[in-house]
Amino acid sequence: MAINLNKKILCFLDEYGTAGSGPFYLGGVIVLAREAGRIDKCFSDLLEPNANEIHAADLGDSYLQGLLQRFWAAAPTDRIVLINQKFSARGGIAPVLYAQVVIETVKVGLKRFQKDVLRRESIGNVDVIIDANHHNGHAAFRSTIEQARMHDGRFRGVNRVTQLDSAASRLLQLADVVAYSRKWIVGEELNATGLRDRFGIQMP
Repeated sequence: MAINLNKKILCFLDEYGTAGSGPFYLGGVIVLAREAGRIDKCFSDLLEPNANEIHAADLGDSYLQGLLQRFWAAAPTDRIVLINQKFSARGGIAPVLYAQVVIETVKVGLKRFQKDVLRRESIGNVDVIIDANHHNGHAAFRSTIEQARMHDGRFRGVNRVTQLDSAASRLLQLADVVAYSRKWIVGEELNATGLRDRFGIQMP
């Protein structure tokens, strides 16, 4: 069991926007399972001791940018990938659209993790954890995900996609902040280079 844990990869995803209704972005935090606790602590230690769940949309941009910058300075940056994936508008029902952007984000994120962290050719044993909502609890979402697990490139390395209330996971809350960071690009406050250099967030 410990051997499997040592090799397992965790991919935490949360969204900014609503699938099928205007701009939609996913933020991803990808780590090795054995290092998730250490990285969680790096983020948690930057928050107030009595802080409840972090919702980026409820907080000021200057606070969030300072939080991300301090996290990136404290985190083991060679052991983590932060990614912000833009979803291009297309036809279809929202649960399927949501599944498609999850699949795209995981594949791109795993490619980056494979290159920057693992430094090996193969990748697998991946668990994806997403913030639970009515779209990713839908049967059409689950069906699209299962088809991709069977047939779609790097996504075949995914063991399961688990819905979790983000209140239970600081790394899901970090993914929420990573997703929200796209707002600073759209508002021309930062460019992609600034997002990467200041906060470590990659934009495919």
